[in-house]
Amino acid sequence: MKKDTFVKGAVISTVCIILAKILGIIYVIPFNAIIGEAGGSLYGYAYNIYNLFLNLSTVGIPLAISKLVSEYSSLDYMDVSRRSYKVALTITSVLALICTLVLIIFAPSLARMIKGDIVGGNSIEDISYVIRISASAILITTILADVRGYLQGQKYIKHSSISQVIEQFVRIIVIIAGSYIFIKLFGVKEAVGIAIFGATIGGLVGLVYLYIVHRKNLKINDSKYKIKNEEKNITNKVLVKKLVTYSIPLIIMSVIVSLYIMVDLSTVIKCLVNKLGYKITNAEYIMSCISTWGAKLNVIVTSISTGIGVSLLPNIAADFSTKNYKELKNKTENTIITLLFIVIPMVFGLSVLASPVWNIFYGVNNLGVSVFSVSIFTALFCSLFNIVIIIMQSVNRYKKVYLCLVLGILTKIIINVPMMLLFNKIGLNAYWGASISTMLGYVISLIVCFIDLKKQFNINVKEILKSTFLSLIAAVIMFVVIYMLIHYINFGTSRFMSILEVILYVIIGIIIYGGILFKTKTFKKILSNFRR
Repeated sequence: MKKDTFVKGAVISTVCIILAKILGIIYVIPFNAIIGEAGGSLYGYAYNIYNLFLNLSTVGIPLAISKLVSEYSSLDYMDVSRRSYKVALTITSVLALICTLVLIIFAPSLARMIKGDIVGGNSIEDISYVIRISASAILITTILADVRGYLQGQKYIKHSSISQVIEQFVRIIVIIAGSYIFIKLFGVKEAVGIAIFGATIGGLVGLVYLYIVHRKNLKINDSKYKIKNEEKNITNKVLVKKLVTYSIPLIIMSVIVSLYIMVDLSTVIKCLVNKLGYKITNAEYIMSCISTWGAKLNVIVTSISTGIGVSLLPNIAADFSTKNYKELKNKTENTIITLLFIVIPMVFGLSVLASPVWNIFYGVNNLGVSVFSVSIFTALFCSLFNIVIIIMQSVNRYKKVYLCLVLGILTKIIINVPMMLLFNKIGLNAYWGASISTMLGYVISLIVCFIDLKKQFNINVKEILKSTFLSLIAAVIMFVVIYMLIHYINFGTSRFMSILEVILYVIIGIIIYGGILFKTKTFKKILSNFRR
């Protein structure tokens, strides 16, 4: 089976991931209508806990597999490449079983950590129930992630990416059909439970698909490959050590990204209710907007970096292992510039169109619009953060990765509540402070990374900043024009009119943003760089 090039792999993976994420956004329209605000908050609790424990069970190994397999494949060490996959699969399967048991046993403790002693809203028992349901997906999803990591490391990007679309599609069918049936027969708690269980069914179908289309690649028979003398010195013990070394920064990255949400889960509701006098129902809804419903819209943006990263990691790792530093530098600069060129206008556009966008998916809700209009900007910093960290770990800059990740999350932990209190004091919405503290955490991490990349590989940070500035200026002009048009033209609040409004302003935004960058020749330069 033919392997995919960097550009082809990046395009395929990005398109598939965007499609999967769009499916993951569209389903919330009927799902939110079925389970309501209380059910949405309950779903958000379980889903975010599940994501944290999924990160703990995979401990960054899928991406480490991709990096390790890519390195050894570039050296034509096929036996070692396949052995590394088997070793990794064993490790993560054991960890997945442990995480599953921890979720089942300690679900009430996790529920109390989220809710505290606040009365009203979802009960500790309901939260514990849905957390335990989420545990069923851990093992299946972990194995699926390992298989994808192995295939991506071999540069088989196409089917690995398609499996994500299939997984998401099956999951959505279970979520919508299951929640509709269960809420009629039982109640909100059971409806949310079956929706959470959709991750298990989707993961299983995705795994079966990959096995069918890649049976020859996944049926590893070491005797078929002629083992080189150099490979004989690379024992399984060496592979375990390398996997652990490669996984540690990925573990920290995955856990810390989840901790950004966990910090909000453990502080936002308590701060809004206990210190600022918000109603518990409003506070829970704000938290669900930040962690779940707004986050689902944010993935429209972050899926770009995820798709590019799937193809970028094995290619950067291969360039580094073969000491092709010139190509490594070019790919790094061009990838970051291209990412920002695409992501910046998306973030500004979604912010200015927050009201019709929110109305399309969740109905009219001014509180949700207010939260999302600012929280969407975290997606810009998160996207850049994801790509830069992938580059850093691909070139083995582990100590700097640890430093930037720890500094970022410490910033979030320290300033999260003070920022909410500050925003409230100066007359702004307090919950905006939580989003601003997330962005500042990412900024601290990015500064450390860019300084190191400049020093080690002579990355042209000045050129990146110049291109970013031009994209930013064009996006701001686009934002202002659309903002003024929105206040002069009233489309109404129906879902159909909101769709028309979004389509119209997206077209106008593309014309304005693209026109400015075309006039400044930035657009042409970005395209020529990316083709190199």
